[in-house]
Amino acid sequence: MRILFFNWRDIKNPDSGGAEAYIHEIARRLVLKGYKVNLFTKSFSGCKEQETVDGVEVTRQGNKYTVYLRARRYYQRNFKRFDVVIDSINTVPFMTPGFIKKDKRIFTIIYQLAREFWFHETPFPISWLGYHWLENRWLKNYINIPTVTISNSSKDDLLNLGFRDVRIVPIGLNVKPLHYVPKKENSPTFIFVGRMGRAKCPDHVIDAFMCIKRQIPDSKLWMVGEGAMKKKLQMLKIPDVTFFGYVNVSKKYDLMSRAHVILVPGLREGWGLIVTEANAVGTPAVGYKIHGLRDSIKDNETGFLCDPSPQSLAGKAIELIRNIDLRDRFSKKALEWSGEFHWDKSADEFSRYIDNKHFLTQEI
Repeated sequence: MRILFFNWRDIKNPDSGGAEAYIHEIARRLVLKGYKVNLFTKSFSGCKEQETVDGVEVTRQGNKYTVYLRARRYYQRNFKRFDVVIDSINTVPFMTPGFIKKDKRIFTIIYQLAREFWFHETPFPISWLGYHWLENRWLKNYINIPTVTISNSSKDDLLNLGFRDVRIVPIGLNVKPLHYVPKKENSPTFIFVGRMGRAKCPDHVIDAFMCIKRQIPDSKLWMVGEGAMKKKLQMLKIPDVTFFGYVNVSKKYDLMSRAHVILVPGLREGWGLIVTEANAVGTPAVGYKIHGLRDSIKDNETGFLCDPSPQSLAGKAIELIRNIDLRDRFSKKALEWSGEFHWDKSADEFSRYIDNKHFLTQEI
């Protein structure tokens, strides 16, 4: 089978995140299973237009605005090469039902609905139009397309929009979970890992840490990741806050394993891959009670869910630091929970779905 993925970024893009990790890990395992896999995505500074990454043929054209038109043109020139097209939707879809012939099979991946993101990532009046009109209108084109998502939260959202065939294929892990809780830092240490943009609320972590610091003076905070808000947060010069910027995978896991708690605010997640990664090295999470995190954090078992405010985030984090027995129990449960997630298992489930799914007539 010859598969073409459309996604707005690829794993080598400096702004890549959980969606890109998901596609890359699934796609490269499909190659190992004997599939021919291509990925079409947007360009970034210094990139190659054509590149093979772990067996996946990557084509990069256009920018964040023009990649959708470029994708259509690329398909129209090369449609005979592909049996299946997978439309990976990150807010704006590629609108594949509108230009792919009915003798071809389309699947879509929708990690989460944008919803609140519109008001934090786009200016008015686009934000208002996106939230109240554009997103629903775009997604209505896909209600008959077999759809993959990664959590019950997102599946429920899609079914409520009228989607008829939604399959959960969960995330996996690139690291084998530890068999023990590793040694932590000598002083209480909190960590944030992610893109420092408004949707991830890194400023809430800073505000929460200032609350924590008043009650636990020897605590420290590690901020890992890049993004538009990083420079502004650094300028606050909060004592005992260290900004690491972008780090490689090995360094990321090292930092997460030494931290006592990972703090995960945000507006909405598809799942929250960073939570499961932290769990795999024995670090429990305190996160907002939002879509996605309600699935990845087992409240009162592998971490805490809290109301979406820095004060609530701080309160639960302080509770975990002060209650050593509770933290140890959460850490052990987190390790156990993370052991259920494997990219090989996810790729097997994904391939079974696209192999066995009967073609559904597209109604545009």
